[in-house]
Amino acid sequence: MNRDIALGGALMLIGILMFLPGIQADASPLWQAALVPAAALLTYGTYRVGTSNDGRAV
Repeated sequence: MNRDIALGGALMLIGILMFLPGIQADASPLWQAALVPAAALLTYGTYRVGTSNDGRAV
């Protein structure tokens, strides 16, 4: 497995798991603030997976 794919997949998984507590209706302000780094991790993980192959990015 390509290192970029593994790293990107791990970042995406962490980002998704950080989203879950923050999107609930009664989430604390701390979990709501954690949505910003969660989105950054999810975005960067998607970028790593999408650009892991040669040629055009997906």
